[in-house]
Amino acid sequence: MPNILAINANTTVAITALVEKHLRAALSADVVLHAVTGRFGAAYISTEAANVIAGHAALDAFAQHAHGCDAVLVACFGDPGIFALREVSPVPVVGMAEASMRLASAQAARYSIVTGGKRWPAMLERLAGALGYGAGLARVRGIALTGVQVAADPEAALDLLAAECRAAREEDGAGAVILGGAGLAGLGVRVEQIVGFPVIDSVIASAHEAERLARGGEWAYPRTEPGPGTPSTGLDPALIPWLRD
Repeated sequence: MPNILAINANTTVAITALVEKHLRAALSADVVLHAVTGRFGAAYISTEAANVIAGHAALDAFAQHAHGCDAVLVACFGDPGIFALREVSPVPVVGMAEASMRLASAQAARYSIVTGGKRWPAMLERLAGALGYGAGLARVRGIALTGVQVAADPEAALDLLAAECRAAREEDGAGAVILGGAGLAGLGVRVEQIVGFPVIDSVIASAHEAERLARGGEWAYPRTEPGPGTPSTGLDPALIPWLRD
């Protein structure tokens, strides 16, 4: 049975539960899913500082829970810590944003992202470039509500999200539109019904990619060799062995 570790690198257990619910619905019945929440950091990632801290939290969660898994899913749309996780992990690691960008790039020459929070566009533009999907990214559109606000009251966000998805097609010339964010889990199909064209749900896309990798599918990125081990101070003892050569 394929075993997937899903790491929510923020500290809101309710967001982990929301994402886990929709991941399980998208995965095959024989897949074992273990969803965990960051032990420290921001309640919801919406700034550069919170994103950096979340990368450490993701590594910490990996060290605590990775034994026996066949793939790791970074279940935050900013994919915090993904490159560091790939350096230490013996199994494939995929992020929610990356899986969505990969799918969008396969569907269209240009794609746009619609997400919650006004600070995300610049952060996601850099991530797309680092992952190799920057050339096709037309625009990142962030609504005024943050992802955690959307999760708390999804009904209030539906029209805002739908309007940005329409603008992505009409103004950006995007052939594919991603609805991205852990707090937006489960809203993809509802926004699709409003706008009348396909919308890529980041949670569903990442579930399918994580399962493909967990079943032994070809890695969609170069394997990273571990770096030379160096002494560390103040880290959780469970993490230190993963940082050695």
